[in-house]
Amino acid sequence: MPPKGKSGGKSGKGEGGRRHRVGGRGDGMGGRAVVRHILCEKHSKIIEAMEKLKSGVRFSEVASQYSEDKARQGGDLGWMTRGSMVGPFQEAAFALAVSSMDKPVYTDPPVKTKFGYHIIMVEGRK
Repeated sequence: MPPKGKSGGKSGKGEGGRRHRVGGRGDGMGGRAVVRHILCEKHSKIIEAMEKLKSGVRFSEVASQYSEDKARQGGDLGWMTRGSMVGPFQEAAFALAVSSMDKPVYTDPPVKTKFGYHIIMVEGRK
């Protein structure tokens, strides 16, 4: 009989931090991504940011002007690992195609999380 709690499944560690399990799948689709985002608490403000992006304004400029978090310097969050992002944000980030600032591919519509509304862009993946 295996020792108690050693069933081979994942434990509930990380529940108090920013780590959230999504679906429990180990699908091997790359565990890290270079992520940029624009975060706004109000839906009306994120829609304004989306309109700027659609009109051709550079993602980093829109992030600097509209984002309400520490990633205001162009929205750069750097390398993010699978499991370190909140569920809807992570799902969107790993579903996006890798793109560049010249031809960005971003979430449209914005993604809603407990932090607000996000427009997400992925610049690289490993």
